[in-house]
Amino acid sequence: MQPEFNIVIPLYNESAVFNQLVDRLQLLIKSSNYSIEVLLVDDGSKDDTAFKIKSFCDSNSCFRGILLSRNFGHQIAVSAGLSQVNASIGIMVIDGDLQDPPELLFGMIERLAEGNDVVYAVRKKRKESYFKKTAYFIFYRILNSISYLPLPLDSGDFCLMSRRVVDLLNKMPEESRYMRGMRTWVGFKQVGYEYERAERAAGEPKYNFKMLLSLAYNGIFNFSEYPIKLVTRMGITGTLAAFLYLGYVIIKRFTSNEVPTGFTALLFCVILFGSLTLLSIGIIGEYIVRIFFQVKQRPTFIIDKIISKNE
Repeated sequence: MQPEFNIVIPLYNESAVFNQLVDRLQLLIKSSNYSIEVLLVDDGSKDDTAFKIKSFCDSNSCFRGILLSRNFGHQIAVSAGLSQVNASIGIMVIDGDLQDPPELLFGMIERLAEGNDVVYAVRKKRKESYFKKTAYFIFYRILNSISYLPLPLDSGDFCLMSRRVVDLLNKMPEESRYMRGMRTWVGFKQVGYEYERAERAAGEPKYNFKMLLSLAYNGIFNFSEYPIKLVTRMGITGTLAAFLYLGYVIIKRFTSNEVPTGFTALLFCVILFGSLTLLSIGIIGEYIVRIFFQVKQRPTFIIDKIISKNE
């Protein structure tokens, strides 16, 4: 029987929290009047997460396991899960660490029933380090200010989407995926749903600084023209400054017969414009590297196995 709702959960080395996760999901399914199927996506875990998914899905008809051939990353794992949905009404995306309460599904369904196509969760409070909270706060606002479309503030991948939105997301072949931006780009009626984000239930956070930076880069370079326009502005500013300085030198030469000299000033100009050149090349390179990976047209992910009691 086709479920009315799917819940897509990417998992990477989440053995410590797995039992708590499936227990809460089973309670959620039992207390619901809707038919729900959960898709557990293993993103190439190095612990026994994949084994637990296989064992659990083999004996539970409301759960399906999707094992990827290797670790592709969180955003790709979400995409892999979305590619396998079969719900008739809506699809929820949550993280597997239980910071996103799956029980919010019922409140989100009410908002979906009001005519919305996307109900995205907004983190009113989050129990994380001061540095992390500050970094997230600043990043979301910078991205929103430079993006060519308004992106929701303090909102991650946790959401409930209508089937037609997910079908459109599945048609997008982007290699460097920023799902919350792609979700916004699709359009239709979207609404926020505030909640307080809990602490991780067990285990260690999987997003290190490098991975967070990569995600931030995907958000900036995939949904903003500002960096490439900044290169143009720096070039124009540098050119104007050079002509102004040339005019100053000419005026000094004919009015006082003096020409400004000084090794320090020359060295400063060389370092400044050399640094701006390298920065410009770096910004252009970020766009080029995304083109480079995109034109290869490799599959975004590879599914090794799908585990289901019903198949």
